[in-house]
Amino acid sequence: MQRLAVLGSTGSIGTQALDVAARHPERLAVAGLAAGASLDGLCAQARRWRPKAVALERSNDAAAARARLSEAVPGGRVFVGPGAAVQLIAETACDTVVNGIVGAAGLAPSLATLGRGLRLALANKETLVVGGPLVRAALARGGTLVPVDSEHSAALQCLAGRPREEVARLTLTASGGALRDHPDWRRASRDQVLRHPVWAMGPRITVDSALLFNKGLELIEAHWLFDLEWARLDAVLHPQARVHALVAFTDGSLVAQAAEADMRLPIQLALSWPGHWPGSIAALAPAALAGLSFAPIPPGLYPAFDLAGAAGRAGGTAPCALNAADETAVAAFLEGRVPLGAVPEVIAEVMDGHRAEAVESLAQLEAVDAGARAAARAAVGRR
Repeated sequence: MQRLAVLGSTGSIGTQALDVAARHPERLAVAGLAAGASLDGLCAQARRWRPKAVALERSNDAAAARARLSEAVPGGRVFVGPGAAVQLIAETACDTVVNGIVGAAGLAPSLATLGRGLRLALANKETLVVGGPLVRAALARGGTLVPVDSEHSAALQCLAGRPREEVARLTLTASGGALRDHPDWRRASRDQVLRHPVWAMGPRITVDSALLFNKGLELIEAHWLFDLEWARLDAVLHPQARVHALVAFTDGSLVAQAAEADMRLPIQLALSWPGHWPGSIAALAPAALAGLSFAPIPPGLYPAFDLAGAAGRAGGTAPCALNAADETAVAAFLEGRVPLGAVPEVIAEVMDGHRAEAVESLAQLEAVDAGARAAARAAVGRR
């Protein structure tokens, strides 16, 4: 029986991970649940799953939250306050941690998971975008990492453990997001941006998908996951979202992974890998692959994508500043304080003022993150 701790349990990835657990009660047991601020949702999940521990990162009334959670998990451990997810990982008996936290806050729990030598089923992009060098060092000391992102899960299957020297190119696909047919994406409304035609995701990731910023982050992740330099990484537009990654090998072979756009499949694969369990989703029929289209991403059309690529190539602390600027600018857009077109402008302004340094520690990255957020807030305020 594999014991799971699910971080970000009330969010999109977390709820789908629990759906996978419900489908495999003979294989998976939920040992821990951690949420950001959704006390009601966490209490409901705790009553359903009866985990050994629960954690809530943010609460206006910590004592009241602790009392409600203690009632929901009689005899279980309850952690409330900043660092609650890390504490849950450190003090809960589990085998695998599903990290579905959104944003840079997911890095510390990922490092804590690997520090305990556990399997990390990673959906949190920022773990590798912000802390790639720290994650690689942690993996060298123990623990395993299996990606949950559909594109990286697909790449993992296509690569099939072959040596990096045999890989000519790894290509990730992008659906194009909600604005792929919009006449002027810079003026798109909040509602238009959040209507993704393929995937059901949280607000920030859906905005990033519309800007293709998300795809830029995924290329940075792929660099760290598969130890491939940027010359061997690529992304293409594929509006049907059937093929999720393609790997060209040096002998001329091209291997692709195709599946329905359903996150339960990569989540389940991250728990079963290297095996394939039944019962996630139905396989595509060959006829479903008819009429698929692929196109290069036009340079300059998606400035947020270009900025992410530039930061990834620069390396060091640049991706940390990039991500912090994006989180701040996207939040301002979702709150109605800036138009969508201002998001890449804010990111560019922050990156122009950032001097990249080699990544040395989590504390250093937290300081870079804080500085970039302050710069982004100032940039938002000037608009």
